[in-house]
Amino acid sequence: MADERYLSNQFLVAMPGLEDSNFSHSVTLLCEHSEKGALGLIINRPTNLKLSDLLDQMGLEHGALRGDPIVYWGGPVQPERGFVVHDAPGDWESTLQIDEGLYITTSRDILDAIARGAGPSRYIVTLGYAGWGEGQLESEIMNNAWLNTPVDRTVLFGMPAEERWLAATKLIGLDVRQLASMAGHA
Repeated sequence: MADERYLSNQFLVAMPGLEDSNFSHSVTLLCEHSEKGALGLIINRPTNLKLSDLLDQMGLEHGALRGDPIVYWGGPVQPERGFVVHDAPGDWESTLQIDEGLYITTSRDILDAIARGAGPSRYIVTLGYAGWGEGQLESEIMNNAWLNTPVDRTVLFGMPAEERWLAATKLIGLDVRQLASMAGHA
């Protein structure tokens, strides 16, 4: 059972006053959170890179790729490292289950499966991640930089990136645009 003190499987929603350019108006899928720190993936920052371009760079044939989704900027840490957020389990080498029906895979084999049309049907590919050291995220939350809400798969997989920030705030029952931007310096 998950420790209730931690926020894994939550969205972190940047408050309007968060001025850090890495996180302003961001929605972060919090993948891991413990006493040692936190790791998350920003899910509303599309890059100019298409998945087919990434697959070409990796030397993977992608003739069966469904569509040509955008690759997202997952955060400022290790931007060369890829993550696939997906909704179906698989037999991939490096997968972390976040919740029932929600996974993160970092191994190349999932991208190969997606390229062959054999991967999960709903997924987001990100490069890089957001990381917080021990106590850092808790401090930022106490300083009103972030709101948190349970993950909503419609926001995650079924909504355009530019709509995710506002939609995630509405999950909490408020319109974040009406909040004063007096705090939020991460």
